[in-house]
Amino acid sequence: MTPQVLFDDPDGTLAMLRDSVAAFAARHSGTKALRERRDRGGDFDRSLWLAMAEAGWIGLSLPDQIGGAGLGMREQAILSEALGRALVAEPMVMASAFASVLLADAPASKERTRLAADLLSARVVAIPAWKDPAQPSRAKPVSARPQGDGLVLEGEKHFVEAARAATDFLVTAAVDDGCILVSVAADAAGLTISERPGIDGAAIATLSFSGCYVPNERLLARAAHAAELLDRPVLHARLALAAELAGVASKALELAISYTKERVQFGKPIASFQAIQHRLVDMWTDAEFACAAVVNAVETLDAGDNRATQLAVLAAKARAGDAAFAICRRAVHLFGAMGFTDECDIGLYLKRAINLNATLGQPDELRLQFVEQERRGKNNGQ
Repeated sequence: MTPQVLFDDPDGTLAMLRDSVAAFAARHSGTKALRERRDRGGDFDRSLWLAMAEAGWIGLSLPDQIGGAGLGMREQAILSEALGRALVAEPMVMASAFASVLLADAPASKERTRLAADLLSARVVAIPAWKDPAQPSRAKPVSARPQGDGLVLEGEKHFVEAARAATDFLVTAAVDDGCILVSVAADAAGLTISERPGIDGAAIATLSFSGCYVPNERLLARAAHAAELLDRPVLHARLALAAELAGVASKALELAISYTKERVQFGKPIASFQAIQHRLVDMWTDAEFACAAVVNAVETLDAGDNRATQLAVLAAKARAGDAAFAICRRAVHLFGAMGFTDECDIGLYLKRAINLNATLGQPDELRLQFVEQERRGKNNGQ
């Protein structure tokens, strides 16, 4: 068996969740859906998203007080890993995990209740828009100013997933006394969406706000600093991404092992050659360490040590990202010339790994953050 993310599962809940994804993938091929999405130009597959909602996967971690399942990061990690293995590439991390934590942390309001209820049924697709432009001199971050019974938004948000599928955007905006989180209807006047294709076929969007009016009832939360609104959602989303990358890595390894047993050279399966065996062992080790890093991060999160959790999640995302890319790249080589063709599924796993790596921090960037936070903790005597 290839490596997996494994936790104690006394009542079998996690095994059932993993099996439900396998059954889903048998009915809805992830590789087929990914190719179809790419051919459509990155369009979101609403029928797949509805099926995922019916399976109970959307808003998995929403508190039961607002209608959610109230499950934890263990369940999310198992789900994300299984989706990665099946190459189900719908935006589960951003539109479910990230959005769920944003809503869970917001104070009670009619708007939060509406979004949470309709998120679970897939009537609402709430996409976070939180990433400010990298160069503020060229594009202004989103700011909000009062006007009448609402707010007017100006500026841009970058790297927004599944923007054309959104019914609502969860937008952070700077205000005079800090930062706010508002929901903005996808068809709001003054909002423009521009897209470019991602490497795996998904579209990445920029949202431009120009005189975009948002009524006060759509204000979800307010904080002195953006970090107070975003730190926990980013943490949970990174951990879900790490689990998905671990799933991509393990499945790519499985495909490579299967193929090397079938491909014959000099009258023998190439899996019998020592050089190939050494390469497969290296790939297995990378996948095993990726899964172990995810397990460690989830268990550290459950233990409640905030600083240790931050470090463990950074390490897990970096480790899983490196493993997924390295394993997929080596697997493509093991498939030979066929591995570079579009008809071969292994290439799709490589592209998915590249895309997930770029979301919420590349491995090198995360390692630098790890070192910086570790040094800061030592300087503070922690």
